[in-house]
Amino acid sequence: MQKMSRRSRSWSGVAAPLVIFWYCAYCATATAAAAAAMAGAGGGEAEHQLGDAKYKDPKQALNTRIDDLLRRMTLAEKIGQMSQIERVNATADVMKNYFIGSVLSGGGSVPAPNAAAAEWVKMVNEIQRGAMSSRLGIPMLYGIDAVHGHNNVYGATIFPHNIGLGCTRDPELVQKIGAAVALEVRATGIPYVFAPCIAVCRDPTWGRCYESFSEDHNLVQQMTSIISGFQGEIPANGRLGAPFVAGQHNVAACAKHYVGDGGTTDGINENNTVATFHELLSIHMPPYYNAVIRGVSTVMVSFSSLNGVKMHANKPFVTDFLKTKLRFRGFVISDYEGIDRLTTPQHADYVLSVKLGILAGIDMVMIPYTYTEFIDDLTLLVQNGTIPMSRIDDAVRRILRVKFTMGLFDNPYADTSLVGELGKQEHRDLAREAVRKSLVLLKNGKPGAKPLLPLPKKLSYGGRVLVAGSHADDLGSQCGGWTITWQGLTGNNLTAGTTILDGIRRAVAPGTDVVYSENPDAGFVQQNKARFDYAVVVVGEPPYAETLGDNLNLTIPAPGPDVIRNVCGSIRCVVVLVSGRPLVVEPFMDIIDALVHYCTADIHRAPQTLGGLTKPLGTPSTERIAR
Repeated sequence: MQKMSRRSRSWSGVAAPLVIFWYCAYCATATAAAAAAMAGAGGGEAEHQLGDAKYKDPKQALNTRIDDLLRRMTLAEKIGQMSQIERVNATADVMKNYFIGSVLSGGGSVPAPNAAAAEWVKMVNEIQRGAMSSRLGIPMLYGIDAVHGHNNVYGATIFPHNIGLGCTRDPELVQKIGAAVALEVRATGIPYVFAPCIAVCRDPTWGRCYESFSEDHNLVQQMTSIISGFQGEIPANGRLGAPFVAGQHNVAACAKHYVGDGGTTDGINENNTVATFHELLSIHMPPYYNAVIRGVSTVMVSFSSLNGVKMHANKPFVTDFLKTKLRFRGFVISDYEGIDRLTTPQHADYVLSVKLGILAGIDMVMIPYTYTEFIDDLTLLVQNGTIPMSRIDDAVRRILRVKFTMGLFDNPYADTSLVGELGKQEHRDLAREAVRKSLVLLKNGKPGAKPLLPLPKKLSYGGRVLVAGSHADDLGSQCGGWTITWQGLTGNNLTAGTTILDGIRRAVAPGTDVVYSENPDAGFVQQNKARFDYAVVVVGEPPYAETLGDNLNLTIPAPGPDVIRNVCGSIRCVVVLVSGRPLVVEPFMDIIDALVHYCTADIHRAPQTLGGLTKPLGTPSTERIAR
């Protein structure tokens, strides 16, 4: 790995690296009779006999409540708790008759397009009523991805992706962001997030590189402060490894993807990570040490393999290391249809997949649509002795511990008291601070010339500024993947926010003419170059997520290179590059006057920074060079 020296934070200093990287930027229902038939023996008391049950009494000790409930549960009720299904399948009958323990919204799975916070609360509570109507009244746990803010929800505050937060080098700020996101998630009635990703990205061709805080495990470890933001600060006398959620303004967090997902061969998503035990412990494992110390509630297993062994079937690392050696006492959850991928082709031998996953130590299985098959197969595996009841009890105990700890049994229903937290101005101001601290100045002025930045805000009356590039007037491209939908979308109808073009128009002095041309040809530029005081060119990658983002060709996508050549070859220009990883910029460095690494969705702060009202404070969170 070739290293670069640390970039200067000086506003007027010149730094000329060759790359920048950022990203601003997942059934059929059996009959109730079938579900009841598989309930099995045990736990036979009628519902009216449960009124004085110890597990219902918040004054009882945590372990007393868990033990009391666990001894009352049938096999069917236990396996139901281990099942997480998609919200579209979570009808009242399914929740009640299959004793479903958890529900999720996959990327883009919403109650209605542009649904307001109150609509989310209503949906979550309707699902919860189904769960609470079951014999024992065990509340379900609703989970959602919060990759860079409450990103599935229209109007939520969109923060920089993790790669940008890593550039801030500010753990306290990141913890504040976690707390703000938790409030916005709670505003929609949801108490659990599949975040943060604490992967250590070792290859920028990986499609999830922007979900990683850094290639440096030390920086990723510092950024686990976001867990304390999500969940609250663990008490000084808290038990090591025990899950912790402070209250109704916090959410249960999920450290992912365990472990080594950022080190796969050739950066191919879900591929094999080849590493010695020492390399694994010194590079990829350290962030999990911090996550466990911070009381993270859950850990999600990676799709990837470690030295040829699928992590979803890796008992030595899931059970022996994470649960036993690190003393993690929360629950381990699979990734989306993760156990399905234990065979090739996927789902080829589902009974085998269920066996391998559960015996490896997975406690809750994300089975959006095939929940009846999972329940049937796991029931069979327990009844024939392949999977011991002790393994089931361990899984359910861990799930119940998280639910009790976060107060879900005592306050199962959400209310609308927090709906005003969604997208509130205080959170948007926090996002703007994160933008300012994540912006990285990589070049400022050609050799022998004075710096271009800060751009003059006040020009002579009638001054003109050219704004060009695919990302200048495209909010979706600025936000990137995992925004409203899984892959993200281009265009300006995705969510609330401000484009860079609009931000520049607001930032310049009255009388300044801002001319926008997405892809100006060379003829236009040559004819008009004398009329422009300077140009701002905004280019980068389109939105993407996960495997669809894997890319061995780390070049600026077309027509970005032509726009840079046509504009910067004739007009003094600053290039703002929006990407989720290092991109090759060496061919353009001689003609670029200034280069800025940009990372945000609410971009109001970026034009202020280009205009000299604030300074870019970011430091690259990775030093890998792409040529």
